Amino acid sequence: MKILGVTGGVGMGKSTVAVMLGQHGVRVVDTDVVARQVVEPGQPALAEIVAAFGPEMLDEQGRLRRDRLAALVFSKRRLRQQLEAILHPRIRQAWQAQAAQWLREGVSVCAVIIPLLYETDAASEFDAVICVACSARTQRRRLRERGWTPLQIRQRLRAQWPIEQKLGLARFVVWTEGSLASTAAQVARIL
Repeated sequence: MKILGVTGGVGMGKSTVAVMLGQHGVRVVDTDVVARQVVEPGQPALAEIVAAFGPEMLDEQGRLRRDRLAALVFSKRRLRQQLEAILHPRIRQAWQAQAAQWLREGVSVCAVIIPLLYETDAASEFDAVICVACSARTQRRRLRERGWTPLQIRQRLRAQWPIEQKLGLARFVVWTEGSLASTAAQVARIL
């Protein structure tokens, strides 16, 4: 089985590329989805987050206040690293388990959408890495359209490697600046 790693900056089109891969029959696991699952009520990671960052990280239903936690951890590198130490091993274990299951099922190709692929030293886990990218201007526009403030955008971008660095390490690039048809054609060519 071939395992593709798909990375790129926030707001650059990784989710769109994931959908396109799925349309080609590629099995896809998105680590952003996994990250939400590992902090559901009753999960050990949620308890560790509350122990580390306080009960104010939970809402009235006992669910993680993601916005409150993000505001805290993206303001201080040390706190972000503390959160990553709780989450990243669990996220990696989950996508590795999914890939192993697909291997047992005889799946020929799968993809892991992993924004922090290089930052978490996961590149060696993949047969090839695809970096999804667009211009900084388009990225910022997309993030503003999500309702992010300029401060939130700066903090998120500081928490990731520069896109130029990821582009230089990836085997393939999908440039999402153009139309969806252009992006789809790039995905099809890579496959």
